[in-house]
Amino acid sequence: MSKTIQKNLVVEKIITAQKTSDGAGVSLYRSLGSHQLPTVDPFLMLDEFKSDNPNDYIAGFPNHPHRGFETVTYMLAGKVEHKDHKGNVGIIKSGGAQWMTAGRGIIHSEMPVQEDGLMWGFQLWVNLPSYQKMKEASYQNIEPEHVSEIHLESGSLIRVIAGKSMGIEGAVKGIDTDPLFVDMRLVTEDSVSHPIEQTHNSLVYVYRGLIHIGDPDDSRLETVKQGQLAVLSKGTNLSLKAGKEDTGFILLSGKPIGEPIAKYGPFVMNTEAEIQQAIEDYQSGNLANA
Repeated sequence: MSKTIQKNLVVEKIITAQKTSDGAGVSLYRSLGSHQLPTVDPFLMLDEFKSDNPNDYIAGFPNHPHRGFETVTYMLAGKVEHKDHKGNVGIIKSGGAQWMTAGRGIIHSEMPVQEDGLMWGFQLWVNLPSYQKMKEASYQNIEPEHVSEIHLESGSLIRVIAGKSMGIEGAVKGIDTDPLFVDMRLVTEDSVSHPIEQTHNSLVYVYRGLIHIGDPDDSRLETVKQGQLAVLSKGTNLSLKAGKEDTGFILLSGKPIGEPIAKYGPFVMNTEAEIQQAIEDYQSGNLANA
């Protein structure tokens, strides 16, 4: 019987998140979804929002549409209330997440449930394959206590939102791109090896401290710092080591869709004609009923 050869992932590119604003003026840092790095199939956008200044987040994201992809919100601190045109209402709490499949159309708002204090979280956009772009909208709301946690002997913590980490399944199920979404918090100089699907595209975004990525004996070992996104090569094993302080980062991995992408603001389809149809449906009030 042949033995599977382990292939370590290495860093191919490092992107520093750029400050921008979205919604009604929410201040955030975008690492994926800009001119620096438009997409990494199946991932379309990654934003980090972090501020204890209400002026940076209080206006929130009033009613706006989506079609053709999925939005993932994960909170580290603070609370966000979600409402949509169908009457769905929910609060995404600190430590919790929401995986929203916009499908053929949703009009929703995401507004802070606080007037002061720290608001800190992430929004990730994940593409849908063409055969799912016009499916019915749906939600997977994950309460903080339902996020799978792995406590390592070293004191490090792995929180699994989607996919499988160290044999533990995340709460999010049934996503076509077979995503891995984990929040890793490694204590000082702790090391972890994490299996990755050979066919998947993978990213690491550091939100605290720094992380060394790659085999320590390999000259391609790279250091990724707070506020940076690492685009990784394909492989089967990801070697990670924290720096001289506690480190926090998001690990993302997903199956590429390999289809044309047409994007316009809150719409992500396969062709410009489909984008034009989405715009017309929204302007005529038919997007929500498509």
